[in-house]
Amino acid sequence: MIRAATSNDLDQLTELFHGYRAFYGKPRQDKAGEFLQSRLRERDSEIFVSDVNGILTGFVQLYPLFSSTRLARYWLLNDLFVHADHRGSGYSKALIERAKKLCRDTDACGMYLETGKDNDIGNSLYPSAGFELLDEVNFYEWATT
Repeated sequence: MIRAATSNDLDQLTELFHGYRAFYGKPRQDKAGEFLQSRLRERDSEIFVSDVNGILTGFVQLYPLFSSTRLARYWLLNDLFVHADHRGSGYSKALIERAKKLCRDTDACGMYLETGKDNDIGNSLYPSAGFELLDEVNFYEWATT
């Protein structure tokens, strides 16, 4: 079952979040749970989880944006992760479908995501879920750290 995350999910969600961050080579941080708790409390992101009989197998987190050129809300699919023990069971696609429903429910013009060129799993998943690789734009970043 795919559903919205609640504060009751924080412990399991934090463990999944640690796995997500580890996938991207980030060290385990004690403040990860606090970060997620703040997102849930402040409601400044949307987090959906795949729940199998009380066990969270994965999550997706989206942040709201706006497109000036499209004059509409746009969503950033920032985080998508399914625990390795549960991959290949359709949870990633189900989480993406829930994210698409969020877009439709909020009259958004769409969503976008970024993933590494070496993320073979994601780079085969996203096109199969209807995402289009944008070759005509350059993605730039400025960071303080």
